[in-house]
Amino acid sequence: MTEYEIILLGIALALDALIVSICYGLVICSSRLKNALLFASAFGFFQFLMPVIGWSFTIIVYNVLEKYSKWVVFLIFIILGLKFLKSAFEKKEQENITCVSMWCLLCLAIATSIDAFGAGVSLKLLNIPILKPSFEIGFITFILSYTGFILAGIFKKLSSKIVEIIGAMLLIYLAIKALL
Repeated sequence: MTEYEIILLGIALALDALIVSICYGLVICSSRLKNALLFASAFGFFQFLMPVIGWSFTIIVYNVLEKYSKWVVFLIFIILGLKFLKSAFEKKEQENITCVSMWCLLCLAIATSIDAFGAGVSLKLLNIPILKPSFEIGFITFILSYTGFILAGIFKKLSSKIVEIIGAMLLIYLAIKALL
């Protein structure tokens, strides 16, 4: 696998994290730099870690997890998407989301990095040493997630209901995509 192919792999693996970062960047109104760094760090770390785990436990873990990974990702994204959708139609006072719980962030980071586990398996099967590609995948994910979160602020002028519906639809799309 060439360096160029590893960069393309990193970009492809980072797309889910980018979309989730954009969704949350649309609805989180304060502490934007802190939250952007939190999202980017969590997503980048797990995109680094999962290929290492997949590479290390190739045959045993992959055979067990592979059967359920699509459903785990589906459930996490569908629950989050439906939560966004419900929130869009609830009557509420004007409030800004200031942060996300660490539990929620952990679930999002794991859900968006399950594909990276499979990439680690593939890299092991190709006899490619794992640390350099994993660092590259994690770094690419960090940059794209941070950028997506920050640039999502451009769309802040939309009503919160529309923003939440868009976020919900993107998360539901990721849930469906996980099953395909």
